[in-house]
Amino acid sequence: MAKEKVTIQDIANALGISRNTASKALNGTPGIPEETRNKVVKKAIELKYKQFSFMESESLLSKHSGNIALLTENLPNTSHFGSILISGLEKRISEEGYNLSIHIIREIDQKSLSLPNNFDASNVDGIICIELFNLEYSKLITGLGIPTIFIDCSAHVRYPEFQADVLLMENEHSSYLLTRKLIENGYTDFGFIGDYNHCRSFNERWAGFNRAITEAGLTVDRSKCILDDDDLFFTSSDWANQRIKAMTSLPSAFICANDYIAVSFMKALKSMNYAIPKDIAFCGFDNSPEASIIEPHLTTVHIYSNEMGVCAAEMLLSRISNPEQPHQVSHIFTQLIFRDSTPALS
Repeated sequence: MAKEKVTIQDIANALGISRNTASKALNGTPGIPEETRNKVVKKAIELKYKQFSFMESESLLSKHSGNIALLTENLPNTSHFGSILISGLEKRISEEGYNLSIHIIREIDQKSLSLPNNFDASNVDGIICIELFNLEYSKLITGLGIPTIFIDCSAHVRYPEFQADVLLMENEHSSYLLTRKLIENGYTDFGFIGDYNHCRSFNERWAGFNRAITEAGLTVDRSKCILDDDDLFFTSSDWANQRIKAMTSLPSAFICANDYIAVSFMKALKSMNYAIPKDIAFCGFDNSPEASIIEPHLTTVHIYSNEMGVCAAEMLLSRISNPEQPHQVSHIFTQLIFRDSTPALS
């Protein structure tokens, strides 16, 4: 029997407090006593609640020291990558006496270019942005004058004008090598799936794909690519099926912007009786848990999430210590993982 997920209500019940109080404590809402917040965070770590399941210490507990604010469009616990990254991040900043507070940037905040209600800029020493890809909102944050690092960023950022450090996983060369490896093994007909305007990482993966195709003297056939707006990939479980059926012809190999996209389209094609990789080969990116569960197992690119968290912390701590140093754009190397969704590659 599958283990039931821990909920905020479970934490509240264990402590004899209301669900609302527990929720506010976990989200850093002002007005919650530090003693209560510490108890809630400690219990969340103990019960392995969502993003806290990867944490092995109580370093999120208030120490009345410096404060690092993590800003994100999505709760970090929705992403395997994000959860492990935050684990490495919070351990490193806690060693320097900093607490980590999490702030969710809602759609209404982005449209109105407003900071979240529980964010107090006067009490923040540094900012870390994860999955925050709205360019205008990013400029709002960098305009605060607080040391800031973006882990991935808008696809439209112009680095010389962007007043923040940026950390990414290595994207372009990994995507290039995956595509080139398939070309070397006889593939000439390719498609790319993903919105290359969604974020810088997707944009770099698209660039690597294009470079490999161009260097081989081939042409990118956009009619065999699915480059729709990123929001459409989450509209319905049947969207992938509909999008495939609308294509006049399919390529012999798909390079996907991430594993979630690859898994979704593999399922759609299998439901239409296509064989993978016999009919169509698939490559993803992220090495998410789903990549090794889906049949056939997905060829992908492994991201060193914990190490990225530590590196992000080091970059931000350096920026806090020396605010005038030149801004950095850094990439953490990745590792190609070949599995059964592509034929044996020599």
